[in-house]
Amino acid sequence: MTETQQSSTPPLLPPTTEDDRFAWLRLLRSYRVGTSTFYRLMAEHGSAQRALAALPAVARSAGLDQYAPCPEARIEAELTAARAARATLICIGAPGYPAELARITDAPPMLWAVGDATLLDRPTVALVGARNASSLGTRMARALAKELGEAGFVVASGLARGVDAAAHLAALETGTVAVLAGGVDVIYPPENAGLAADIAERGLLLSEQPMGMAPQARHFPCRNRIISGLAQAVVVVEAAARSGSLITARDALDQGREVLAVPGHPFDARAAGCNTLIRDGATLVRGGRDVIAALPPEQEDAIEEVKRAQREVPQSPPPAPPPDRRSLRETAQLHQQILSRLGPSPLGEDQLIRDLSVPPGRVGPALVDLELEGKITRQAGGLLSLRQ
Repeated sequence: MTETQQSSTPPLLPPTTEDDRFAWLRLLRSYRVGTSTFYRLMAEHGSAQRALAALPAVARSAGLDQYAPCPEARIEAELTAARAARATLICIGAPGYPAELARITDAPPMLWAVGDATLLDRPTVALVGARNASSLGTRMARALAKELGEAGFVVASGLARGVDAAAHLAALETGTVAVLAGGVDVIYPPENAGLAADIAERGLLLSEQPMGMAPQARHFPCRNRIISGLAQAVVVVEAAARSGSLITARDALDQGREVLAVPGHPFDARAAGCNTLIRDGATLVRGGRDVIAALPPEQEDAIEEVKRAQREVPQSPPPAPPPDRRSLRETAQLHQQILSRLGPSPLGEDQLIRDLSVPPGRVGPALVDLELEGKITRQAGGLLSLRQ
């Protein structure tokens, strides 16, 4: 399920001095200068310095009087914040800028990166899906991320709740890139702060937004086109009929990437988007092998090189499971967590307990409560599902 898409981004000579990088950043942060305007101004004026000088006149011709480019003090503050966060600026055209991303029509001129930027040189697959993922969805995300990582792929996602977080966690040891909607030093959602810190140490955090920028609704579609742009393929694990994951899939299709989806139960709203993608021609995914088989054969040499390098590096033991911090939580909160994990497809009680990381002695009474309330159904063999 791909369409070819040629990049219209004009070739640029990357900045080679600190003054050039400062000017690039100042131009891009100026009012009403987005990605496409940045490229147009650079093409018309030849350098960021000349484009900055011409901006007031360009703004006047567009009806904006008393226009001034981004203040230098703002850029100095951003650079100071970047140093504090150990962030590196990667400019398009410069070594280290991801080649796949550079080919899309609206490639970010600059990216802030925290962590191992060499991951951007490796073949990448994006895993995206529902924030309110079911237990089956998070298990599938973990299994796919682990299998793709062991095959040599970097796993990219958006650090959201649910599928994103599960994919990042499973790919920590083999390589994962988290693309943030806000600044690279602003972690959202807050509960993923620990995971983000682990990714900064063993993977890569990436963002085109200014340092310190809190994510806003309009930033997430922009973030999604970077996730798909980094990857050779995008796999949607769970997605409702209208969701951000389907925006990522649409971006991937427009960028000429392979789009794949994990099928789900027809009665589960979280599977509606995936089932629709498959109906419309997306490759059906049952495991990592289906993803690898859908990719171009030229990836094999790069993957073999990565796997050889991984075999030479001793693997550290997996991290210990997080301690249980829910002993004092309200019973209602545990009920909600159980309901969010279940769906129309039956799930084993033992698997649910493992997914929740809650002592069985707490889960058992909660399940009895939910069964008496008519919210869940208990089936033979210790299987549980939501009551339809």
